[in-house]
Amino acid sequence: MFQIRPFDAPLGAEVIDIDLGKPLAAADYERMINAFHDHSLLVFRDQDITPEQHIAFSKRLGELQVHIQSTYHLPGYPEIYSISNVVDENGKPIGLADAGKVWHTDLSYVTQPSRCSLLHALEVPHDDSGKPLGDTLFASTIRAYEALPDATKRRLVGLKAMHSYMHIFDKITAMKRVGAANLVPLTEEQKKKVPDVMHPVVITHPYTRKKILFVNEGITVSIAGLPQAEGAALLQELVDHAHKPEFVYRHSWRAGDLLMWDNFSTQHLAMHDYALPRRRRMRRTTVQGSTPVYDPLPT
Repeated sequence: MFQIRPFDAPLGAEVIDIDLGKPLAAADYERMINAFHDHSLLVFRDQDITPEQHIAFSKRLGELQVHIQSTYHLPGYPEIYSISNVVDENGKPIGLADAGKVWHTDLSYVTQPSRCSLLHALEVPHDDSGKPLGDTLFASTIRAYEALPDATKRRLVGLKAMHSYMHIFDKITAMKRVGAANLVPLTEEQKKKVPDVMHPVVITHPYTRKKILFVNEGITVSIAGLPQAEGAALLQELVDHAHKPEFVYRHSWRAGDLLMWDNFSTQHLAMHDYALPRRRRMRRTTVQGSTPVYDPLPT
């Protein structure tokens, strides 16, 4: 019998006494999913799982998405995206070192964005005192929407925004750190697979029916239907609002942590406060979600 311990934070809970390498009974899985919908982020500590087990657990939540950055797929497991600053014996990066450097929502640039991501920490960097480095910040986009003034909520009804993979690609490339692995440029064929898409600025969560502010700093380019200056000002106002401290949980990683977060109701930012020889090595799966929609009916 696992326990669920909510954090003293705007989102998140720890699931205690659970081994994700073992099959979950239907009733336990339902209880876990209900907690996930309640808290938007679950932390599973001390998980010693194989890539096969990681994939098997993730697939219970839906079809897995394969990231367009194929250079950083775990060899033999295209469903797993490697995030790491480690290089192999030939000096080749084994993963993307600069993942998550700006606030974003995973895969919001596709027609059916990710329902959730599951990131498993294999190695975590520490400073000289033993303090973990490379924290990840998560913001509740449900709390962010709820805190908007009523006049702003009314203004956002019916508005749509453009989301672009190339937008975050260019942002991260411009922020490249010395000695870090960079994003690999896409081929023309790959670019065709990630065209810009339009999503409502406010969406309804497909499971909880709560309203969500669905724009983010890294991927959202513009708001349609408004004069350029007005749209840019509104977008900046919204992305600044979305990650105010009162909406944020900061996760300090431990090796063995597996975090599962809801990509509809959160956005996140990785802290890049470490460099080699301090090693960070993680593996991520992403579960496909549904096309974002806005339902005007109350929650």
